[in-house]
Amino acid sequence: MGHLPQTSAKPARLTLVSAAVGPQPVLGLRAALALIVGIVIGAGIFKAPAMVAGMTGSAAWMFGAWIFGGVMSLIGALCYAELATAYAHAGGDYHFLRRAYGRTVSFLFAWARFSIITTGSIALLGFVFGDYMSLLLPLGGLAPGVSAALYASAAILVLTWINLYSINAGTATQSWLTALEVGGLLLIVAAAIAMKGAAGGAGAAQDVAAAPTLASFGMAMVFVLLTYGGWNEAAYISAELKDRRHTMVKALVWSILIITLLYLMVTWAYWHGLGIAAMATSEAIAADMMRSAFGQGGGTVISVIVALTALTSINATIMVGARTSYAVGCDWPALQRLALWDAHRGTPATAMRVQCVVALLLVLLGTLTGGGFKAMVEFTAPVFWLFFLLSGLSLFILRIREPATERPFEVPFFPLLPLLFCLMCAYMLWASLSYVYSQSLGGWNAAWIGVAVLAAGLVLLLLVRLRSNPEK
Repeated sequence: MGHLPQTSAKPARLTLVSAAVGPQPVLGLRAALALIVGIVIGAGIFKAPAMVAGMTGSAAWMFGAWIFGGVMSLIGALCYAELATAYAHAGGDYHFLRRAYGRTVSFLFAWARFSIITTGSIALLGFVFGDYMSLLLPLGGLAPGVSAALYASAAILVLTWINLYSINAGTATQSWLTALEVGGLLLIVAAAIAMKGAAGGAGAAQDVAAAPTLASFGMAMVFVLLTYGGWNEAAYISAELKDRRHTMVKALVWSILIITLLYLMVTWAYWHGLGIAAMATSEAIAADMMRSAFGQGGGTVISVIVALTALTSINATIMVGARTSYAVGCDWPALQRLALWDAHRGTPATAMRVQCVVALLLVLLGTLTGGGFKAMVEFTAPVFWLFFLLSGLSLFILRIREPATERPFEVPFFPLLPLLFCLMCAYMLWASLSYVYSQSLGGWNAAWIGVAVLAAGLVLLLLVRLRSNPEK
């Protein structure tokens, strides 16, 4: 891992990024599982099953889509297990991209992640938490949007403070939140089991046996894979895992298996409680099912579960997101302040504070623009999938370029599985481009949003290069 040399100008600050200090192996398997499961399971599982049911048309194809999504995620996880054990680094994808493609590509990735992908996700998850908390505990006299923004800001501030306090505090919080989140999903399953089977029987009777078209099944897979997204964030804690050779592989494989099982159980609960036809037409599938089981009280229960789910994902995203900025600070002298690592607390202190400030600014932007901000974040999906594809391809590049590198874990059935993963990423890139190209925001084609993010990154890269090499 690259660290900055100590200089006489700022000895106290740079002591924390000396060669002997940086991310340390302090995290075990349980902490890694809690982080991956918590970051993957988000609000999508409360919305996507309805769309998947409508696009697949039958229980067999619907469950098949969720199983296929789990298999493809597992293949991707095996690819990342090789990269993360061979090149353990706090930068995660950023580090893989830098080794495979150089500093320009990796910097653009870090910029996109910092400016919109990670911080935007934190802000959006904050609004999800705020929206549901405003229903549960409304702040009197305030408009719903303002109330949601205050709750979102409070969640971001408190969780950032916990993660700044120490890595142990952050991981302990993550473990408790993930346990509560999983408990909430199991409560949905229990509710479906407790329901007197008339609805489930009727739903099964209305099942459509015809296979969906290739196009509709492909679109269903877009939503399935988006719901599975986030397991790759495990790479950002690779340098902090105890016995990373075994822990990383176990964490990725077991988390995907746990998530797939949970998704299948929750989808079964929706299907058993509502039936395939009602699933396909539901606007709030989890709330509809819980109301069927518990009456109006079910709506309150689901609000609590969704709020907990949002908090869990916010905490995990705060934890891993700042590590990219820390890695950038280690590589670029002009951004050296981001490379401050608090050795006592085990956190990238400056990077995490900057991330918090940007996320709070995006909450403010979201409050002022309403749905436009949500759309802006969603329309950067092609940028995410482009870099995800490049990360997959980097496995091939690094095997050729660095054959002598020790690889504690090698993805099985090479090159077949990595090729399947890259094809999945390419398909998702194409699907997200097709969707974005058909949308508009403020009178502009939405495809320009991703272009604008990358263009801004190129301008920033030029400035950073000039400041890092003033003699040129």
